[in-house]
Parts: sequence; structure tokens; C-alpha cells
Amino acid sequence: METLQNPLILYVEDNLDNRILVRRILEAEGFQVEEASSGPEAFEKLKTITPDLILMDINLPEIDGYTLTSTLKSQLTTSIPIVALTANVMKGDREKTLQAGCDGYIQKPIDVDALPNQVRSFLSSKTQG
Repeated sequence: METLQNPLILYVEDNLDNRILVRRILEAEGFQVEEASSGPEAFEKLKTITPDLILMDINLPEIDGYTLTSTLKSQLTTSIPIVALTANVMKGDREKTLQAGCDGYIQKPIDVDALPNQVRSFLSSKTQG
């Protein structure tokens, strides 16, 4: 199984505290993290970087994560996995994220011990595909 060295993660999240927490967790495990606080900022970042994975908040200002995901999936030239990282945990929310094009779903509050392995599992399914 191929393993990416220092994979680059784009985390799209409007909440600064969440971005700081996820960045600290993932960087401590050897990931590189780029952040975007909105959909338009994510589009700008994607003009200059090609992340190995995108972590997507669903409740974003301007463009929600569902719309942003489906737009990115239709516009990206490479198949970058997009994983919802969301507090939307009501019945049907997981299915809604998958229908929007997300490749996976991680619910908040995040499990700080499990997050790096959850991200690795999405990355390893990318390298196997």
C-alpha cells in the first residue's frame, strides 16, 4: 500500500478555533495543512495548491459545504477526496453529505485521537483507487 509522505490537507472551516485544533492535531502527525475560511477562499487556494484531501465544514458562510463540494467535484481536474467534517449529525445528514459528493463523513466534535487515522484511511483509499 502506497503511503503519501507529508500529505497536504485543505481544511475549509469558518470557525478559527476548529481550524487551530485540526491544524495542531494533523501537523503533529506529519500532515501539512492549508486553511480556507470560506468557499471563495477555498477556490482561491485551489488555484495554487493541489491537496491530497479536503476536509469540508458544511455550515459555511456564503456557500455552504454541500454546494461547495458539488461545485468542486464538477470543476476539479483531479479526484481529490472531500470529507465532510461537520456538526450536522441528525438522521439523514450523513447521506446528504455523500449525495453532495463527499467521499466520507467525520462528525464533530472530533475525536482528537481518531482524527489522524480517519484522515489516513481516506488517503489510503485514494492511493489504492
